[in-house]
Amino acid sequence: MTEGLDARLVRAQECYNLAVFGGDAKSLDEAERDLSALDADVALARGKLLHARFLDTGFEDAAELPLFERAAGLYRELGDARGEGESLFWVGTVHQVIRQDQATAEPFFARARELATTAGDQLTLSYVLRHLCFGERAAGRVDAARELLTESTRLRRDLDFTPGVAANLIGLAVLAADDGERETARALLDEAAGLAAESGARGVAKWIEEARDGLGLT
Repeated sequence: MTEGLDARLVRAQECYNLAVFGGDAKSLDEAERDLSALDADVALARGKLLHARFLDTGFEDAAELPLFERAAGLYRELGDARGEGESLFWVGTVHQVIRQDQATAEPFFARARELATTAGDQLTLSYVLRHLCFGERAAGRVDAARELLTESTRLRRDLDFTPGVAANLIGLAVLAADDGERETARALLDEAAGLAAESGARGVAKWIEEARDGLGLT
């Protein structure tokens, strides 16, 4: 039965039948490549689900980092720059967000930025720039942080990634507040709230209220 199976699994079964029963093994390499790509896709997706659980519970699952590392390695072997770049971004995110290790995260973000740019993957690039912003702000380089987050926000607007724009506006509001621009920060949070409501992003709406409280802009 093949109904509901990923097309790559169907092709692998067809290649098996062709090789074993038809005496033609020429397509086995292609089938193995398809399955490596499927393995990479599944590892990346599982890792992202575990990261979402971390954001919900605050507890790291030890399987998360190896999943992203496995995905990155498989994509690299396949010559898939887009997939490798996205996976390396998530490796960096584990180190930065979960383990609070900016120094270890930086090289992964730098390589992810290169690969996402090469592949034209604007969504991943928007994430990378956002997280590079966090590192710049932590180092006290507010102008550099704002530049990175502004570019990330531009990419997200171009992609109509409304919840992501709203999330970035929170960061821009915090940076404005860092510079003493409280009214600018308030306006950015107001815009973020409108976008979050428009897109049904209740999680982002919660972050906005937390930012208002933290900045004293309620």
